[in-house]
Amino acid sequence: MVIQLNLVRGINSILDVLAEEMAGGSGPAIVDSDVSDDERPYAPRTGSGGQLQFTGKHRLLKLRLAPLRTVQHDLEMRIGIHAGGDIHDVISSPPSSPVLGGRERKQEFFVRSATSWKQLHARMPSDATAARYQDAQMRETADIIAGCADDMKAIWADPTVREMLQRKGIRMEATPGFFLNDIDRIAVRDYEPTDDDVVRARLRTLGVQEHRIKFNKGPAAGSEWCIYDVGGSRTQRIAWYPYFDDCDAIIFLAPINCFDERLAEDRRINRLEDSYMLWKAVVSSKLLAKTSIILFLNKRDLLEQKLRSGVRIRDHVHSYGDRPNDVEHAVKYFQQHFRDILRKNTPEPRPFRAHITSVVDTKATAVTLSVVEEGILRDHLQRADLL
Repeated sequence: MVIQLNLVRGINSILDVLAEEMAGGSGPAIVDSDVSDDERPYAPRTGSGGQLQFTGKHRLLKLRLAPLRTVQHDLEMRIGIHAGGDIHDVISSPPSSPVLGGRERKQEFFVRSATSWKQLHARMPSDATAARYQDAQMRETADIIAGCADDMKAIWADPTVREMLQRKGIRMEATPGFFLNDIDRIAVRDYEPTDDDVVRARLRTLGVQEHRIKFNKGPAAGSEWCIYDVGGSRTQRIAWYPYFDDCDAIIFLAPINCFDERLAEDRRINRLEDSYMLWKAVVSSKLLAKTSIILFLNKRDLLEQKLRSGVRIRDHVHSYGDRPNDVEHAVKYFQQHFRDILRKNTPEPRPFRAHITSVVDTKATAVTLSVVEEGILRDHLQRADLL
């Protein structure tokens, strides 16, 4: 359901922008004529590069894709309410990613980690009638999505729509949970998610999530690790401190593709600068002086996409100077900045451990995590004077 929600939400985001653009034109009202709907301009808007010519085709696609509004709402309700969330939690949330443009958009759906929604969704309803109703709901959702597949592909591939998104500064490919290039595979009645789909899926959670992992092989074989996934937004950071008291290691994820983006919570703050400030606060904490801290410079793949699209780092990070605008030099520059912050602010000498990651690349991430696992074990043994 989450992957279906991601796909439908992406299409509805495009429809929101399209409706706004079509309603914002100053052209005359459309009346019946001998001109084909597919050829008649519809509410053109002037912008850089001339007018966007919307036609009856775009109006028809809007109408044909209208059922996806209800599908999105139903999926959000089923995921949130079935997880035990309050109705107000399901229909409102903090602002969504700034990647979707400069102005405030609809708030992003989320679930609270305290509801244990994953476990609840994994259970089959004990009542046979409830089980049949749930199956019927899922089949109906799949039917509607499959029936809209051709129209979803048409609106995503439409040159005018692509031009509209580009002019608005909207990069759908850079948004979490992007599946618009997989419509053929996902918008079918018998869709089964792959491991890659699960890794790429986006569902916003609020609160701290606990994961217990028991190792069956490797250096940590036979041991169980408890991992706490804490929220990164400013409103959630107050909940971190109780977990710092007795932790062995912290994995700090810093997205390096966000050098040109602003915080949703405070539009004055650059997201990369916020990562620098947060990194400084963590490495300078005396409470964490003995804790291993591993830095993941994440989303390298999205950084590469952004630089290839023509975005220049020096336009947003003035200290970058005249360095080449490529991913290798950018990663080296960002990594050195984090290294300098650690060296200047750590209360006790500690090694700088950084890894360049793209979390959706499961094989590369597995190799990285195995290295992290060995490093954490080594530090643990050293603190116990066993190494």
